[in-house]
Amino acid sequence: MSEQIVKKTYTCIVCPNGCDIEAKLRGKEILSVTGHTCPKGEAYVRQELENPTRTIATSVLVLGGEIPLASVRLTSPIPKELIFPAMEEIKKICLNAPVTAGTVVLSRVCGTDSDVIVTKNVGVV
Repeated sequence: MSEQIVKKTYTCIVCPNGCDIEAKLRGKEILSVTGHTCPKGEAYVRQELENPTRTIATSVLVLGGEIPLASVRLTSPIPKELIFPAMEEIKKICLNAPVTAGTVVLSRVCGTDSDVIVTKNVGVV
């Protein structure tokens, strides 16, 4: 018995057009991707279907700082299924002021090639 053809709809987030894009699938095989007005839309949907990735922007605690938190982000996207494990690791981070933007506070989060870096300077109280 052959697998059913399934349609999935995505709204592209890559550029301001926000195209509604439809993908037709048979199992995991991508049969077609339509509705995009630029090549980035098709690439976005194919990545979402084949290997979805995400990035994280959050904050970590800072002791003795002029503010209690420093913003952090990943240096590159990680597999979608690692978002929650990565957040658990990031939650464990507690820095001492001063904190400098660009500082790597966690290397190779969850075994990926992505680091967690500080994006905001935090001075001492």
